[in-house]
Amino acid sequence: MSSPSKAERVRDVIAPAVSEAGLFLEDVTVHPAGKRTLVRVTVDLEAHETGALSLDQIAEVSRAVGDALDAADVIRGEHVLEVSSPGTDRPLTEPRHFLRARGRLVSLELRDGSSVSGRLVAADESSVELEDGSSLSLAEIARGSVEVEWNRVDEAEFDDSDDDDLEA
Repeated sequence: MSSPSKAERVRDVIAPAVSEAGLFLEDVTVHPAGKRTLVRVTVDLEAHETGALSLDQIAEVSRAVGDALDAADVIRGEHVLEVSSPGTDRPLTEPRHFLRARGRLVSLELRDGSSVSGRLVAADESSVELEDGSSLSLAEIARGSVEVEWNRVDEAEFDDSDDDDLEA
């Protein structure tokens, strides 16, 4: 039986701190960086949540992860800690990624070579549903990605009374 990797040991040490912050521990990597060790931690909101992590949430979990690492002394010598969220360029590969992408515009490459795009309105452990009513099993999807929408504004945030302020 092999011993756990440094990344696995770090994951075991910091997982409770990430969980206590109400977040999901997506990934941990540990790499030498000169005389230091670079510890990269990727956290995300839980699968049932939509939206993005705030800078305050990242700062809070960074402090908690740093405290846990320091207390356990799992990294010998100096280390640099980077805590971030997955970002929009993360491929959609797991059911939880599709759950987190609800409400977003996605592009899906299917195993049969075709592709589809649309707004993801529902997802579960085995399938996704797009706004046009089409439903696909996750087994049919070879690769998925979120499309960045620079100009999308949630119309629910505004009502017609906001327009009165613009007229002069």
